[in-house]
Formats: sequence, structure tokens, C-alpha cells
Amino acid sequence: MSSGDLDALLRVTSSTYRSEAPPEVAFGTYDGAVGRLVLAVTGKGIAACSFEPENTVYELVSRHVGTFIGPDARRLDPVRRELDAYFSGRLRTFATRVDLTLATSFARTVLQKTMAVPYGTTTTFERIGESIGRPRALRAIGNALASNPVCVIVPCHRVVREDGALGDYAGGAAAKQHLLNVESRASATR
Repeated sequence: MSSGDLDALLRVTSSTYRSEAPPEVAFGTYDGAVGRLVLAVTGKGIAACSFEPENTVYELVSRHVGTFIGPDARRLDPVRRELDAYFSGRLRTFATRVDLTLATSFARTVLQKTMAVPYGTTTTFERIGESIGRPRALRAIGNALASNPVCVIVPCHRVVREDGALGDYAGGAAAKQHLLNVESRASATR
């Protein structure tokens, strides 16, 4: 499915439900300091905040979360406002609930530990492994973080290598460094 096909599908979906119930998955994008993030919000919370292309996320969400997908400003705009506040250094903790439906069971465990890493700090793959009782599962932990479906909000960017090197990030090294810099600057000014 091309990006143009996705846009057309979302327009049709949007016009279809205007007088009906909203879609089960609100789907849209956020253009911010680290590029375009693709958002998917369910009744449980945000299921995707992804650097992946829109059509890739759309197909994943339609396969695993729900098939009635479309724009819904009532659910997308609060997430967008929180992302704006986060990128400007005014928000340390997201109020948006997280729906980790798109993560595997092991990845959910890793991502939940990652959500406990305080704003403006970092931890290591090794410490995450120790905290979940899997100190040697570094590759699996790295894969779980790399497949994080809710980037930025679930702060996998706060996990670095033992030697202090950034390590890989779905949005690229520059995006990871930018996120860490936002948090560092905001922490220094408070």
C-alpha cells in the first residue's frame, strides 16, 4: 500500500464515520523535532508512536489491533499536545496511557522496565537485563527496544551501551541524541 493509497483510505474512512461512531483506532501523524512519527491510539491508549512509514504501521495495526482505522482528532490531538510539550522541555511524564498490544510478551517486560527510567537519566542494556532476571539476554533486550512500537513515549532512547555509546535507535542516532539533549537541557533548567 502506497502512502497515497493510505491517504485515500483514511479520507474515505473519515467521511464514512462522521455521523457514526469514531474509529476503533485513531490513526495520524506528528511532525516534530525528530521527524515524522506515526500515531495509532486505541481505547486502551497509544499503541504506536513510530518512525516506521505510515503504510507499514497501518498494516501492522490493522493486522493486530483493529480494522476500523481512521483519523480522530479527539484522541490524536492530546497526544500531539503532549509531544509538543515534551519536545519543548515542558513535559517530563506523559499522561497518555500506553497500549503495548503490538509488542511481544518479552518486549513488554523490557519496555515496562524502560518506562521506569527517570526523565533526564539513562540506563544500560545490562541493567535492564539484571532488573528482569535476564542479565545475559542483551541481544534480545536490544531487539525488544529496537521494535518498541511507542517510541519517545516509552523512552527506549534512555537505554545506552555500558561504555556510554548511544547504541542503535529506530529514529537514528541523531534522533536519539536529540531526545537525550531535550531531557538534559530541561533537567538542567529546573
